[in-house]
Amino acid sequence: MNRSAFSPGTAGATVASMLFEIGAVAFRPEQPFTLSSGRPSPVYIDCRKLISYPRVRFELMNLLVAKIFEHFGYEAFDNVAGGETAGIPFAALAAERMGLPMSYVRKKPKGHGREARIEGRMDPGQRVLLVEDLATDGGSKIGFADAIRETGANCAGVAVVFYYGIFPGTGEKLAQAGLDLLYLCTWRHMLEAARRSGGFDAATLAAVEEFIDSPLEWQDRRLAR
Repeated sequence: MNRSAFSPGTAGATVASMLFEIGAVAFRPEQPFTLSSGRPSPVYIDCRKLISYPRVRFELMNLLVAKIFEHFGYEAFDNVAGGETAGIPFAALAAERMGLPMSYVRKKPKGHGREARIEGRMDPGQRVLLVEDLATDGGSKIGFADAIRETGANCAGVAVVFYYGIFPGTGEKLAQAGLDLLYLCTWRHMLEAARRSGGFDAATLAAVEEFIDSPLEWQDRRLAR
């Protein structure tokens, strides 16, 4: 059982409201966004906007760190690592609150000097928490965790602000890679927040719900047009 899930009206709903308030979320079913995979999406989220809103950022990071302590324990980690680049500010903010060293993981070696993927100090045997802004299908999280483990450190925990929570098999893939994912908010929380706001028409909400329920099928139908 994933203990990081929230029901509407608790932290997930609160975080969804925060993200809507700062304009980090958009619904556009008639003119879908293009994801990095090249596939269409009627929804888009940019958690990086959080770093420009101090009050929202402060409250959200307090929520995240509180859930990290609740989920993993107070003495579960020796280091907090962020993934290049979006995860770096969130890892730094979490590490400060947790009283831990911070490092970051490059997507690939930088091509000169030490050819390092890990920046900052990371020692063999350290228990490292990977902190990121969001998780989609989990692939990049596994890549970052593998780079951390190559140093001799351990990485079994991942904490993110936002988890898509819609692509089949993601939880199983992360579990098989030895990663326990903690998150604050998902697209279902966003949809509920959108309904409560009254700011979206029924057709938009229906299209978003259809995507959330069956994302791959929604994308295939859109590509076939």
